[in-house]
Amino acid sequence: MENTLGLEIIEVVEQAAIASARWMGKGEKDIADEVAVEAMRERMNQIHMRGKIVIGEGERDDAPMLYIGEEVGICTQPNADEVCTPDELIEIDIAVDPCEGTNLCAYGQPGSMAVLAISEKGGLFAAPDFYMNKLAAPPAAKGKVDINKSPTENLKIMAECLDRSIDELVIIVMKRERHNDLIKEIRDAGARVRLISDGDVSAAISCGFEGTNVHGLMGIGAAPEGVISAAAMRCLGGHFQGQLIYDPAVVKTGLIGESKEANLERLSSMGINDPDKVYTAEELANGENVLFAGCGITPGTLMNGVRFFNGGYRTQSLVISSQSKTARFVDTVHMKDSPKRVSLN
Repeated sequence: MENTLGLEIIEVVEQAAIASARWMGKGEKDIADEVAVEAMRERMNQIHMRGKIVIGEGERDDAPMLYIGEEVGICTQPNADEVCTPDELIEIDIAVDPCEGTNLCAYGQPGSMAVLAISEKGGLFAAPDFYMNKLAAPPAAKGKVDINKSPTENLKIMAECLDRSIDELVIIVMKRERHNDLIKEIRDAGARVRLISDGDVSAAISCGFEGTNVHGLMGIGAAPEGVISAAAMRCLGGHFQGQLIYDPAVVKTGLIGESKEANLERLSSMGINDPDKVYTAEELANGENVLFAGCGITPGTLMNGVRFFNGGYRTQSLVISSQSKTARFVDTVHMKDSPKRVSLN
């Protein structure tokens, strides 16, 4: 899968990032997302694959493109009979977030990315458009921290696994009212908190790399993004757990269905009979081969954002593969027809 699709998947996130970056700082988060969706879809439909979107713009945004269940790939072209033979193409499931951190992009803040994860058919958990309680930690703490333990207990375990004191740990938490008690407990335990407004995929993945000064992600964020984070963390050997949140009273927003009871019925209709199950990275991304790709839209911890110069653009992407057990940073200069000068800055 990596050999067949690797380079083209990179180009998918690159094109989405470039399109969105043109709207960076303009205060138009919906447009930044829309153009990223269109660019991602257009490039996907040039790839010789039979792809199915299992996590997309989905029900929450009611997006006309890259919706859950949409088929993508070369066979969707109007002249499909001339350009593809479906039975010869690899079938894959795809989870996408064309502009992860739309507010970050709209207001020129760090950490916005175009991201996706792929696996063989059936290899990615089709998460409902709910919220998810998440715990991410470095590989050294994998299987030792546990989302069912208190934040204080997990901080002690992380410190021991990383051979450092608790006050040297940095935990990322989304700045939300629902996290006030969590933030207080982390600080009372002695660790430091880095608050973010959006973009917890980048935060989770940063836990998998040394040198990022990020040692954990705690708290509730969107469930679809949790699956994408889990795919990357599985490839990195990091710790990730997620537990679906279906009670609007816990999330404290109006973006999670009509009621707790209605949400439980919806989960049951999707075949999720244990709504309180804690999922591991290996369960959320359970395919034999899993690949994550992301491209920076705005500068972040792991990647630079898109940079425009007279004659082209420069992007930085990250591709993580369970197949080759690699994490590749890809620096690409995209040249226009007649570039005057290729910039290396």
